[in-house]
Amino acid sequence: MDIRKIKKLIDLLADTDVVEFEIQEGEEALRICRGTVHGATAAPMVVQAPVAAAPAPAAAAAAAPVAAQPVAPSAHAVCSPMVGTFYRSPSPGAAVFVEPGSKVNAGDVICIIEAMKMMNHIEADKAGTIGEILVEDGQPVEFDQPLVTIV
Repeated sequence: MDIRKIKKLIDLLADTDVVEFEIQEGEEALRICRGTVHGATAAPMVVQAPVAAAPAPAAAAAAAPVAAQPVAPSAHAVCSPMVGTFYRSPSPGAAVFVEPGSKVNAGDVICIIEAMKMMNHIEADKAGTIGEILVEDGQPVEFDQPLVTIV
């Protein structure tokens, strides 16, 4: 894929609210992602890799779809802003950020999502009380998957 095409796509997407874009051209695939970490906008991230002809059966089994947990209608769900691994504490053996029943303010760190060896603090987007934690520690999460509820 031509680098000029990639730059043109990034420029076109910069003026939109699109957070993630993926395109496949022949055997090449391009994925452009952008997001926020601690309220700051991150630069677009470009990942280009050849597409495998046929996935291995073990890889297909490992990529089983994640069932969305139902969220109580009166609760506000804090969703994952990215694909990664969910952690309840800053390091193994450390105290967890929040428990069900914990009071949180907007901006308080409630968990970590590890993505591409980067630890991203996920903050509460509103004040309230943690209702339930919908993901187990160390489990993979998908984009926009509910992580915790705030009531």
